[in-house]
Amino acid sequence: MFTRTIEPAFYDTDALGHINNTRLPAWFELARNDLFKLFTPDLNPKQWRLIMARMEVDYRAELFYGHDIEIRTYLTRLGNSSFTVTQEARQHGTLTNLGHTVMVQYNHQEKRAVPIEGELREALTAHLDTAPASS
Repeated sequence: MFTRTIEPAFYDTDALGHINNTRLPAWFELARNDLFKLFTPDLNPKQWRLIMARMEVDYRAELFYGHDIEIRTYLTRLGNSSFTVTQEARQHGTLTNLGHTVMVQYNHQEKRAVPIEGELREALTAHLDTAPASS
C-alpha cells in the first residue's frame, strides 16, 4: 500500500464550505504516481505504458479545509494486462471517499494491451489487497 498526505488548499473548497468533489479524482491521480513509477520510473510521458479504462468515486462523507487528508493506494485486482487500483481518502481516521480505477498496461504505438509479467507483476502483487475497505 502506498500512502500520501494531502494538505487541502483554500481553493479546494466550494460554496458549501467543504472540499469540492472534483478534487478527489485529481488527488487520487496524484497519489497513483507511486504506482505509475513501477511502470515508468521517471514518469516520462513519452515512455508511458498505461491507460485508464474506468474510474469511479464513492462520496461517503465531507472533507474539510484545514485538516490533512490521507490517501491510501493499493490494488484489489490484478489481471493479465489490467488491474484495479483502489484508493481511500481519510480525514481524522474516517474513510470519506473510496475510488476504484481500472488501469491497463498498454503499448501506445501498437494500440494494444500488453500482459503484465515478471518483476512488474511481482511488484504489483506486493500492493495487492483483496479485503474490502472499512471505515
